[in-house]
Amino acid sequence: MTATRTHATDAMPHRHAARSAPSWEEARSLARRSAGAPLGSIGLAAGDALGHALAVPLDALCDLPPFDTSAMDGWAVAGPGPWRSYGGVVLAGADPEPLRQGTAVRIATGARLPQGATAVLRRERAQRDGERIRHTAPDVLPVGRDIRPRGQECRAGEPLLPVGTTVTPAVLGLAAAAGYDRLSVYRRPRVELLLLGDELLRHGVPRGGRVRDALGPLLTPWLGACGAEPIGVRMVGDDAGLLREAVERSPADVVITTGSTAAGPVDFLHDVLGGLGAALPVDSVAVRPGHPMLLAELPPAADGRARHLVGLPGNPLAAAAGMVTLAVPLLRRLGGHTDPEPRLGRVAAGLPGHPRDTRLLPVRHTGSEMVPLPFDGPAMLRGLAVADGFAVVPPGGVPAGTMVEVLELPV
Repeated sequence: MTATRTHATDAMPHRHAARSAPSWEEARSLARRSAGAPLGSIGLAAGDALGHALAVPLDALCDLPPFDTSAMDGWAVAGPGPWRSYGGVVLAGADPEPLRQGTAVRIATGARLPQGATAVLRRERAQRDGERIRHTAPDVLPVGRDIRPRGQECRAGEPLLPVGTTVTPAVLGLAAAAGYDRLSVYRRPRVELLLLGDELLRHGVPRGGRVRDALGPLLTPWLGACGAEPIGVRMVGDDAGLLREAVERSPADVVITTGSTAAGPVDFLHDVLGGLGAALPVDSVAVRPGHPMLLAELPPAADGRARHLVGLPGNPLAAAAGMVTLAVPLLRRLGGHTDPEPRLGRVAAGLPGHPRDTRLLPVRHTGSEMVPLPFDGPAMLRGLAVADGFAVVPPGGVPAGTMVEVLELPV
């Protein structure tokens, strides 16, 4: 008998007294509340802030645009036409000379408008006759035509984005345009993933009663997509001592485990948490799949940091349900991200529900409606692999045409 099994068979797990499982909505709320305040703020070079949440509002450091610019290639003109043309061309980045009344100069899109210019005459609507430029259309060229005025998008000091906004590529572009080199953002929660079970293989096809680990490849990029910082993935055998050591010594803000959340002969997670003195704000949830998921508040780290553990079921689809129920709300709140508005979708066909619990079903968008996908058993991944999200089905199910909440999956 190996050392691992020696520990595992010392005693059968002790189970806590049964209590009513919170609803799916209550469990998500408990996960958010357990997070408390976001982690501390840090200053980063703007390019390194992708995926973080803003810790201070993003206010404009200058007017946008910072000066009047041409919206088209053509001629900057002063007053009514026809106009006498200047030589040369005003390009983006140039500081042009002023225009006198009745004159025009060629200008490129995005170039600074010369002082005195009243409009931009588009290239395709201009006719050149020697030094004269004429408007080919019969109507008079309106003042301000094809000019982007200074401050059209915002004025210096104007709030652009609030605290809690996720820094996306578009946010980085706006921040750069507004003059930012660095951003103040919340620290991302560090997460360690512990894959529990002697049956897991890292490589090759299943063999000898063992199966491939699917949750390491599934969850690691998902953690990054929801604003966390994955710091490691470890396999931990069915051994209470090894599990306790892994949880106790983890440097992560949040430990996520897979498996060992139920009451099987080698499900030691509850006993380990009890031995560590952890509190369990959530110990199972009224949701299918994934109801034996849990959320624990671990004893603080040596430096005083709060620490959490999310226990996901070992079945892949059930673990994904645990992610959207407990892990994602907890991690987003720790990282300072604002909660997104619920997204609704209309179901093309009736969705069967559980008699008492919320059901999370993989669905796919087809035009303006959603259809449920096959292979939705708790141990299956085929449906999830082609799904756009989870439909949140209330107890009893819903008929075709009903609007339901849809939890989007990372891409």
